[in-house]
Amino acid sequence: MQATQTAPKRDTLTTATPKQSKKKASAKASKSAEKVVDDALKAILANLEDSKAEDIVTIDIRDKTAIADYMVVASGRSKRHVAATSDTLVRHMKSLGTSARIEGMQNADWVLSDFGDIIVHIFRPEVREFYSLEKMWQMTDIPDTHK
Repeated sequence: MQATQTAPKRDTLTTATPKQSKKKASAKASKSAEKVVDDALKAILANLEDSKAEDIVTIDIRDKTAIADYMVVASGRSKRHVAATSDTLVRHMKSLGTSARIEGMQNADWVLSDFGDIIVHIFRPEVREFYSLEKMWQMTDIPDTHK
């Protein structure tokens, strides 16, 4: 007695093509990545609030550059406050599994923490006013003067 194998029946109406499956998987991965970034942003903002950072501004830069999704700008009252706030933030994010590249910690006039999809700038108020990063990144259209 020989056993015969038959191919399983496929319902052509519910079976996705490989291309459709890839699109669905890509959409799910994209939503998952967005959630990770949103959760990280919430953690950063909560930590800055807890550290008494001042004038916290979140700038959505997804449509302006590929370097990050969000930029957060905040002020500390002094060099010591800027350094302590930055250090606390980096340690907190590291405990959540997110590493950072840090610039400016030694001088502490302006500390930049790059968490990949989110870049955090913490300034002393005078330095923040001088560089005006928020104004530069919040500009919607730059006029074309080369016509």
